Amino acid sequence: MTALWPFVRAERLALLADLEPLAADAWEQPSLCAGWTVHDVLAHLVDVARTSVPRFVLTMARARFDFDRQNQDGVDRERGATPAETLERWRAVVDLRRSPPAPRVTRLVEEIVHGEDVRRPLGIARAYDPGAVADAFGWQVRTSEAMGGTRQTVSGLTLAATDADLVHGDGPRVEGRALDLLLVSAGRTVVLDDLAGPGVSTLRERFAARG
Repeated sequence: MTALWPFVRAERLALLADLEPLAADAWEQPSLCAGWTVHDVLAHLVDVARTSVPRFVLTMARARFDFDRQNQDGVDRERGATPAETLERWRAVVDLRRSPPAPRVTRLVEEIVHGEDVRRPLGIARAYDPGAVADAFGWQVRTSEAMGGTRQTVSGLTLAATDADLVHGDGPRVEGRALDLLLVSAGRTVVLDDLAGPGVSTLRERFAARG
């Protein structure tokens, strides 16, 4: 697997560099993460970077074991009064090596997918490490929807990258860039328009049924 913490640190610094020049109104741009702005997503990333196993257990208990509520509590806690304040909090966690009780590959998913959640609406492009994208994709398509994956959603379909040696599944094909396949495997349906193949219509129907 991709060397985890050096990758995470590099991605945190890259996101910091991309967000520092933003105009004030860009921070309120809706992200790809439903219901959250660009500012909200960065606050979430700060919260996750600070989350150790004991902190995760404590915050989950306070949220009455509602994962969505726990995430929103984290955004509310770490979102500064201004974007500059949140950026300073992000800068302060760049070197942290903490993780909630989840497989470490999920840290790759977190950095790449949330990185795209803010970059795409802002028109910012980034080339991610191909190995990290492949590792993150492999985790997502084998993980159940209840745990944030798309195992059932992509069942019976072949997802094949057009820019990498990356293929998963068996059935009607869904083709696109490896990064776009990762994003759709993380439930970002906005990238469906960038995918091709006879399996795309099935994917659309399945996501629509999920609501």
